[in-house]
Amino acid sequence: MRLTMMSDYALRVLLYAAAHPDRLVTIDETQEFYGMSRGHLMKIVGVLAGAGILRSRRGRAGGFTLGRAPEEIALGEVIRLTEPDFEMVECFGPASACAITGICRLPGIVNEALDAFMAVMDSHSLADMLPGAPDFAAIAPATRKRPMP
Repeated sequence: MRLTMMSDYALRVLLYAAAHPDRLVTIDETQEFYGMSRGHLMKIVGVLAGAGILRSRRGRAGGFTLGRAPEEIALGEVIRLTEPDFEMVECFGPASACAITGICRLPGIVNEALDAFMAVMDSHSLADMLPGAPDFAAIAPATRKRPMP
C-alpha cells in the first residue's frame, strides 16, 4: 500500500502549520520549505480548510493555521479526506474483470488489513507526529510573523 501524494503533502502541511501555532503560514513559504507544487498546496489547503482541520484567510495578508488542536486531528481523518479510494486490489473496483471475484478470499484479507491500518491511523493524532522541542526548530524556521485571524 502506498499513500497518494495528496495524503503525504496534507500531513506535511499540517505539521508545518503546527510548527507555527502563533501565526498564519502562507502557501508560498510552505512551498519554499517543502519544494511542493503551489497548485497541489492550494488544493490541499482547500480540502483541509473545508473539513475544518485548517482555518484559512484569503488575500494579501492571508494564510492558514490549524483549525483544531493537534491532539484533535486524527491521522485517519486526514487519510480518509485525501485518499481517492481504498481499492487495494482490482476486484474492489467497479470495473473488476477478475474471473474468481465471487469465490476468492483475498478481498476479505485485504479489507482486514486495511481496517487494521486505519485503526492505527485513527489512534494517532497530529500531535503524535510532532518532533521533540530541539528538533522542532527544523520545521519552524524564523520567518516573517503574520497575525492570527
